[in-house]
Amino acid sequence: MEQRKKDHLDLALNSQSTAVDHDDRFNYEPLLKPHPKKDDLAISFLGKTMKNPLWISSMTGGTEYAKIINTNLAKACNEFGLGMALGSCRVLLDNDQYLSHFDLRDIIGDDYPFYANLGISQVEQAIRQNKTKQIVDLVTKLRTDGLIIHVNPIQEWLQPEGDILLHAPIDTIKTFIDQTKIKVIVKEVGQGFGPESLKALLKLPLEAIELGAYGGTNFSKVELKRSMPIVKEMLEPFSKVGNTAEQMVDDINRIVTENHDISCKQIIISGGISSFLDGYYLMRKSALPSVYGQASTMLRYAREDYEKLREYIQFQIKGLQMANSYLTLKK
Repeated sequence: MEQRKKDHLDLALNSQSTAVDHDDRFNYEPLLKPHPKKDDLAISFLGKTMKNPLWISSMTGGTEYAKIINTNLAKACNEFGLGMALGSCRVLLDNDQYLSHFDLRDIIGDDYPFYANLGISQVEQAIRQNKTKQIVDLVTKLRTDGLIIHVNPIQEWLQPEGDILLHAPIDTIKTFIDQTKIKVIVKEVGQGFGPESLKALLKLPLEAIELGAYGGTNFSKVELKRSMPIVKEMLEPFSKVGNTAEQMVDDINRIVTENHDISCKQIIISGGISSFLDGYYLMRKSALPSVYGQASTMLRYAREDYEKLREYIQFQIKGLQMANSYLTLKK
């Protein structure tokens, strides 16, 4: 105790709060609850019970390094009861060379959500070529709960080898749902959805919408970095447009309030979620059941040994538990 008091005296002089540091999103209520218990964050989501409301957003596959990353992420899903989306499974449509990089169900287990992932261009091509069964077979082979369709028209347009979309993505998604019985999530890849797109998606019988908001990894910027200098110079303004996660949560809340005929009733809040407080804030703000997703942050820790990833997730959970007990949102 004596050492602890000495530490307090020594550190107090360097631990002053300032207005700049203040997180003004919350009221701190220290009187109303005890310290949190373990395992009190469980949520029913996508038809399963997740132990914690964290979603591992789409990553990668197709290299040996990616196999290590995906294995670490799958182990974390199993240990902490999380949901996970695979990176693009396009490489598996034609052959099984990299199947082991994506075949993670035995590691994750059957109790937690696990989704395959393809781009809107691959879905459009499959419909045009009468090959939607190929996608059904992919989902069956990987034993995933369904398919995430990532919508990325700006990325495809900027990508040197990108695919040209011949149809509006919303029409492609509707057709795919009509032709298959696969559970579908729709996400963006770093620039989010505007309110009219959200309104259209919420009317569809989707399992969830993943926001993929502006503020996180932006694949338009990724493609510009791969392009010729003149392309980057001339088209870079496109990488600066989009909708943030908070804007999209507000838009969804308004749409839900104004329209009682929505069919999609769950969201994955992703894009610029830098900490558990960002996730907690937006989940509490959301009118629909939600979890929060991270991609680049999870990737950073998954690239190291599993213990680094494990430690990071443990702190996320601890932070969420404390936020649940002592923070409320300011109105």
